[in-house]
Amino acid sequence: MRVSIVGVSGAGKTTFGRRLADRIDAPLIELDAIYHQAGWTVLSDDEFRLEVAAATVEASWVCDGNYGAVRPIIWERATDVVWIDPPKLVVMAQVISRSVGRAVTRRELWNGNRELVRNLVDADHPIRWAWATFDRKREEYPVRFARAENVHLRVHRLKNRRQARRFLAEA
Repeated sequence: MRVSIVGVSGAGKTTFGRRLADRIDAPLIELDAIYHQAGWTVLSDDEFRLEVAAATVEASWVCDGNYGAVRPIIWERATDVVWIDPPKLVVMAQVISRSVGRAVTRRELWNGNRELVRNLVDADHPIRWAWATFDRKREEYPVRFARAENVHLRVHRLKNRRQARRFLAEA
């Protein structure tokens, strides 16, 4: 099983991805951890594509993230896409709680990077990003899934924790 997990920031992709990867005994590929290098330096699109291509050659994996630059690589190789799609209020509660908690505790995300309290108001912060992209993603994903190059994918839209638990139990 090769699974791409998509959804807006704060939807629960990484948490679900960890659980699914454990369940099917596959590596978790966290796109944010690849893209955001130390000091929040980002990879060029070419470097990012090379890293993701190398990470997705295995027979089984779970990949969490929504980066357009690498989506074709991931979806060409994936067998399934899991769209984590809870209601907007749930997403916002999760992303706010997560971001504030990380900023206060200064817990490392990846590659030494940490969220800072002063960054909670940045225009590209996950809280604002989740709010701004929620409706667009709901319109975009079904169109992407229906494209000819993606018809091989089994798409699973999970709208709540009960559906997520059921999917994990059946995986």
